[in-house]
Amino acid sequence: MDATSGPLSDAGLLPGLPEPTPAATPYRVLARKYRPQNFDDLIGQGAMVRTLANAFAANRIPQAWMLTGVRGVGKTTTARILARGLNYVRDGHPDTGPTIAMPELGRHCQAIMESRHMDVLEMDAASHTGIDDVRGIIDGIRYSPVSARYKVYIVDEVHMLSEKAFNAFLKTLEEPPPHAKFVFATTEIRKVPVTILSRCQRFDLRRVEAETLVGHLARICAAESVEADAEALAAITRAAEGSVRDALSLLDQAIAHGAGLVSAQSVRDMLGLADRGRIVDLFEAVMRGDIPASFAEVRGQYEAGADPAVILSDLASFTHLVTRLKLVPDEAAADPTLSEAERSRGSAFAKTLSVRVLSRAWQILLKAIPEVQTATRPLAAAEMALVRLAYAADLPTPDEALRQMKAQALTGPAAASGAAAQPLAQSPSPSPAPAMAESRPALPPIPTFSGEAPPPRPALTMAANGGGSRPALASPAPAPQPEGPRLLRFTDVVALADAKRDIGLKMALEREVHLVRFEEGRIEFRLADGGRQSIANDLARALDAWTGRRWIVALSKEAGEPTLDATARAATETRHQNAAAHPLVREVLARFPGAQIVDVRDKAPEGSPAIEAAPTGEAETDEPDDET
Repeated sequence: MDATSGPLSDAGLLPGLPEPTPAATPYRVLARKYRPQNFDDLIGQGAMVRTLANAFAANRIPQAWMLTGVRGVGKTTTARILARGLNYVRDGHPDTGPTIAMPELGRHCQAIMESRHMDVLEMDAASHTGIDDVRGIIDGIRYSPVSARYKVYIVDEVHMLSEKAFNAFLKTLEEPPPHAKFVFATTEIRKVPVTILSRCQRFDLRRVEAETLVGHLARICAAESVEADAEALAAITRAAEGSVRDALSLLDQAIAHGAGLVSAQSVRDMLGLADRGRIVDLFEAVMRGDIPASFAEVRGQYEAGADPAVILSDLASFTHLVTRLKLVPDEAAADPTLSEAERSRGSAFAKTLSVRVLSRAWQILLKAIPEVQTATRPLAAAEMALVRLAYAADLPTPDEALRQMKAQALTGPAAASGAAAQPLAQSPSPSPAPAMAESRPALPPIPTFSGEAPPPRPALTMAANGGGSRPALASPAPAPQPEGPRLLRFTDVVALADAKRDIGLKMALEREVHLVRFEEGRIEFRLADGGRQSIANDLARALDAWTGRRWIVALSKEAGEPTLDATARAATETRHQNAAAHPLVREVLARFPGAQIVDVRDKAPEGSPAIEAAPTGEAETDEPDDET
């Protein structure tokens, strides 16, 4: 072979051709570049690391682990780190067995983390679901590891295995060889048979907390020499919902979107989110009942690129935040993903809005979000949802309206007519309310139980409020009488229990109570033999709630009156006896053997229709009713 036909040397080039440029290193996404290499790199999984450390130190190592959690919290990464810890050994150092302390790369670490170690086998159950794939594992598990301490099988998405594949695993998983370990990972733990779960040690990987994830993203930005706003990292953390992989993927995208600068505005544009400050402005306009300002704000966010469904979702999230700031202010304010505007203005709203208004707004938004998502015109659907929310924001709750009507009813007809003549106008809001009229059915009058005439209904008047009108309850005059119906007799109490649909209390009052003394605000009675001991407390609580006044209900040792049920039965028996003594009735009973008196009714005056019907449940016969 001559010199011209021999192989070219490393530096040999064809004459006249330029020297080739070395191949560029392929870019690795942040989720792979910053993948944890040991247990110290794992974030947010301290409970699992502590359990594994204690198990390794005590040499209490199970044959199988089950790792479960949402996507992106580190299940597969933890499985590889676990395989690395089981087989960790350093050249030139004594073999100390499995450990979680891995200060440097060991003999097998690099190959295990790159998924190319022959004793650490990874199988994706999503693409290897059949029994033949599991049979390959069972056939190979009998052989000892080639170079490592343990032969580790990592099965990802194990819930995708077929029923036969799971059954084939059972015996091997229960009694594997001492050199074999299994690590399963799944996002659907409920789809894994309990027979598999009972053979594994289960670890639930938690979502990473927002504060921890924000700090992790900030450290990565510093390592990548990327400038990132704190508000932008908070927005990415909210969108990731506790998933580290999702957060790193969004951060990678945000860096590319902002050309190396991660700002809050670029993240909002990238994710189609609305400005959090504008969401607070929209919430304020809706709670104020300012429909024009609400429409202008939501349309402005829509034109800026925000999705109407996302706007309502963010509005619901802020409603939830205000509720938490009202109920658990210290814990809610410590959320690192909140902006200063959300924290300060949300606290101000929490001091002025009631929990009932906030819960009603949450329910309306929760129903409106899927409507907007499926609507052919999402912006119009979102605007109509804001209309419902604005008109419901300042309406009284049913119990508040009922209390107002009770207060008006107790003032008497004169005060009610005076209140109707001069209705209380709503206080002016910072901006004009929508100019729409609204009609609602009038509430029924409050029943009385002392034979009194029903009080007049309070008037609903339309009070001017900026450019629109809203229904307003007439303002009651100061009422010296307490709220609630007047109870002048014990029978009124029983009738009130019947009207409130408290059937158990009504029957107990009729059958188990011997009334000793009754006056408004105080009841004394003797309990019948075998009666419920809690009747006194139950009756006192019920009367306090129904009448708005404090009642004293006491037990007495005096004999008291017969029970209402006994009195009613005695009266019925007396009526039947009196009817049976009537000559005509005696004649009827004599002529029709087996006939009996079922009911005795008072004869209606002539010329007036009979309005009394037989009580429900009474048997009827073919004989005509006896009249007395």
